[in-house]
Amino acid sequence: MKWDLVLENWELFANGVWMTLQLTLLALAIGFCIALPCGLARARRVPILNRAIVAYVYLFRGTPLLVQLYLVYYGLSQFDVVRDSFAWPILREAYWCALITFALNSGAYATEIIRGAVETTPEGEIEAGLALGLTKFQVTRLVLLPSALRRALPQYGNEVVFMMHGSVVASVITIQDILGAGRTLNAKYYVAYEGFLTAALLYMALTFVFVMAFRGLESRYLKHLDIELPKRRLLPAAMR
Repeated sequence: MKWDLVLENWELFANGVWMTLQLTLLALAIGFCIALPCGLARARRVPILNRAIVAYVYLFRGTPLLVQLYLVYYGLSQFDVVRDSFAWPILREAYWCALITFALNSGAYATEIIRGAVETTPEGEIEAGLALGLTKFQVTRLVLLPSALRRALPQYGNEVVFMMHGSVVASVITIQDILGAGRTLNAKYYVAYEGFLTAALLYMALTFVFVMAFRGLESRYLKHLDIELPKRRLLPAAMR
C-alpha cells in the first residue's frame, strides 16, 4: 500500500470531503423543506395534495438514486423545451443536477418519516393544546410539530447517513466528491486500492460524526422517553 500517495494528494481528498458535505447537507436542508409540508398534508389526507404527494414519494422511493440522477442529468437535456428554457444554465451543470436529484430523493423519504411521526403523536397532546385555547395553527406549530420532530430524530438520523452514502453516485457525472477523489488518485498513479480505501475511511469518519451528533440530539430531546417507557411496562394489563 502506497499511503504516501494519499498524503501527497491530501488536498484532492479535502476538496472531495467538502463537496460531499455540500451536496449532502444542502440536499437534506432542501429535502426537509419539501418534506415538512408534504408530511403534514399526507398525515391529514388533504384531498387533492395527498394523491400528488403519494405519487411523488412512490416515484423517488421506488427507483434507484443512480437512475434518477441519470434521468435528470442526461435525460432532460434531450428535450428542446428544456434547453431553450431559463432553467438550462442550471440543468446543464452536473453539480446542480446532483443537488436537485438528491434533494427530491431526500424529500420523498423524509416525507414518510414526518408523516409517520405526525400520525403517531398522542391525541392527548393535541387536545391539551386546544383546551388551552390555542388555534389549530398554533397547536400544529407549538405542539404537534415539535413533538413529532423529536420522535422522528432516530429515523431522520438514518436518512442523513443514507443520503451521505448515496451521494457517491455524484462521481459518475464528473463531480469530484470523496469517491471521485479516490478514483482520480487510482487512475493518476495506476494503483488499485489506495484511493478506494481512503474514500472508505473518510466515509466511515463522516458517518461516525453524524451518528454521534444525532445521538447527542436524541439524548437531549428524547430523554423523557427513557423515563416513561419503564413505567408503562409496570402498568397492569387492564390499564394499558
